[in-house]
Amino acid sequence: MSARHLLDVNVLLALLWSDHEHNSRVWKWLDAEGRVAVCPITEIGFLRISTQPVYGATVEQARKMLGDWKSAKKPEFVACDVEALKTDAPGTGTQTTDFYLAGLAEQHGMKLATLENNMGHPAAFLVPA
Repeated sequence: MSARHLLDVNVLLALLWSDHEHNSRVWKWLDAEGRVAVCPITEIGFLRISTQPVYGATVEQARKMLGDWKSAKKPEFVACDVEALKTDAPGTGTQTTDFYLAGLAEQHGMKLATLENNMGHPAAFLVPA
């Protein structure tokens, strides 16, 4: 069975950080959803944000968290194989990565699972509360 959702960085953070405000929300959804996917951008985003002061992980700790989760849950891996200019243009520059990820998901027959309301992309899927 192929994954139906590519995880946004915010969903991956909520899954792997137990003290994240949406941790139980995304785990409940994931338990019902089953298979999901990640890509290099979502992995790098998780690693980068996890090592910021708000979370405070070392690079090694963040890599271990991600690696342990991937070993346990076996998400599908999607290569970033879509050119940026072949995806929908966002309304603002701050949405560039979000729209790229949504376009990538769409090109692979998926939705982008996100916690962001009003993303404005047809492939965006708001993880239910």
